[in-house]
Amino acid sequence: MDRIIECVPNFSEGRDEAVIQAIAAAIKTVKNVKLLDIDAGRDFNRTVYTFVGEPEAVFEAACRAAKIGIQLIDMRKHHGEHPRMGALDVIPFIPIKGVTDEECIELSKRFGEWLSREMGIPVFLYAKSATREDRVKLPDIRKGEYEALEEKFKDPNFKPDYGEPIFIPKSGATATGCRDILIAYNVNLSTNDKKIASEIAGIIRTSGRVKKDKNGNKILDENGKPIRIPGRFKWLQAGGMMYNENIAQVSMNLLNYKEVNMHDVYEAIKEEAEKYGVTVTGSEIVGLVPKDALIKSGRFYAERKNIKVEDEEELVELAIKELGLSDLYPFKPEEKIIEYLIEEKGELISKSFYEFIEDVASSKPAPGGGSVAAAVGAMGAALAAMVCNLTIGKKKYSDVEEEMKKTLTESERIKRKLEKLVEEDTKVFNEVMKAFSLPKETEEEKNKRREEIQKSLKTAAFTPLKTAEYCMKILDLAYIVADKGNKNSITDAGVSALLAYTGAKGAILNVEINLASIKDKKFVGETKEKIEGIRKEVEKKKEEIMDIVEKTIGANI
Repeated sequence: MDRIIECVPNFSEGRDEAVIQAIAAAIKTVKNVKLLDIDAGRDFNRTVYTFVGEPEAVFEAACRAAKIGIQLIDMRKHHGEHPRMGALDVIPFIPIKGVTDEECIELSKRFGEWLSREMGIPVFLYAKSATREDRVKLPDIRKGEYEALEEKFKDPNFKPDYGEPIFIPKSGATATGCRDILIAYNVNLSTNDKKIASEIAGIIRTSGRVKKDKNGNKILDENGKPIRIPGRFKWLQAGGMMYNENIAQVSMNLLNYKEVNMHDVYEAIKEEAEKYGVTVTGSEIVGLVPKDALIKSGRFYAERKNIKVEDEEELVELAIKELGLSDLYPFKPEEKIIEYLIEEKGELISKSFYEFIEDVASSKPAPGGGSVAAAVGAMGAALAAMVCNLTIGKKKYSDVEEEMKKTLTESERIKRKLEKLVEEDTKVFNEVMKAFSLPKETEEEKNKRREEIQKSLKTAAFTPLKTAEYCMKILDLAYIVADKGNKNSITDAGVSALLAYTGAKGAILNVEINLASIKDKKFVGETKEKIEGIRKEVEKKKEEIMDIVEKTIGANI
């Protein structure tokens, strides 16, 4: 898609799975729309949907989702932690690629007009679509929430932008508008005292907090209005929430992560929490996050720790670790990072398993052994991840939970790398064939052909070498899950190791066949040394893992 808009409707239902899935189904029925995430919060009693697509397709999906959600949700029965004023509480439109703010503003206005006309819902424009200064911020419109709407509609100043100022008990009201990418981010505290979270939120948020005297009374200005102490950050909305009965959270919306990012508020909350005698245990991202935000946080922590990290995925992993994003549940980058979800998979990896096997079995020389080695390695990484998932959350394995979360993150990172190598190996093979087909009539053509062949052969050797290196890393992970993971999945850990071993050995064969035709002796020598090291290492690791697996199975027979 060349023109992409993101839409993130918030519906006031987080407990009834039938309603949640009915709204999702309505979104999925629209062509050229991709539903990226469904984030349902039981305590918040709210579900955040994230979908992307071309402008007109997104508009259609927004209308279908709104229609279903408003029909099924009854606000008269709704109770939850999160602020809300309607069944469809808010529905922002966000430009992602090839679309301007102005186009999203116009789309939000069209949606507001449609919703009021078709569903009879009062609609307010906010953010960049706002028609008034006092409606730019959503909390200003939402003040008093659903329960205050009936009284507020009696005020002529509270007239909606679309629809009549009439309280609809079943559905409430809705806000819509164009905004920048917002990160919904919560920081977890080691306390069940919501008041502490609320006080910290007041210290850091843009709007600050009301100034009070030593007796806790509000201090008023000459006009009788409370004096406010400005917060530490711009571009930040925050409040105190309860994640569950034991964990209080500072719940935030980061309105401009390029100015105020997750690490900024995380470190500030750690400072403030210490003053109350509590600690920060980690954090969570509600919905999705742009990759760039995690990279920026990763760079911050790399600099703080004085370590050199250049690889973007490694920076992402560093941010996940330092921000404690797996504190409450495993943070899965492929399910939470917008770019990973939008990213189109390669042709081979997108095929069904049957289609891929048939493609390999065809008379075409590629995909061949190199792509299959990468695919086998990816399956080995997937099995390691599976054992982690079957271990995390089990009381019996609570002492290794943190290590399993870390191993899970690494397994999924390597799986993504190998998935790309499935495609890459076939691509580099085709480049070798292309070089061999170059003309060779003149001496100049012959020289150019020789240069291109040698260049392509080096690339064709380097690609399976990367596959072998990643497969070797999977064996490290397979060792951890075999040794410390859920013993009911011990055979899965064993198969993970065998697949990684096979992937590495198969990849090495593909390196060697290309080395045989490369004239650069230094390159050949250095590469041979690398593959010999990998060969010895994978043999050793495979034997160690299989020893654990066989002893564990034997102890249960």
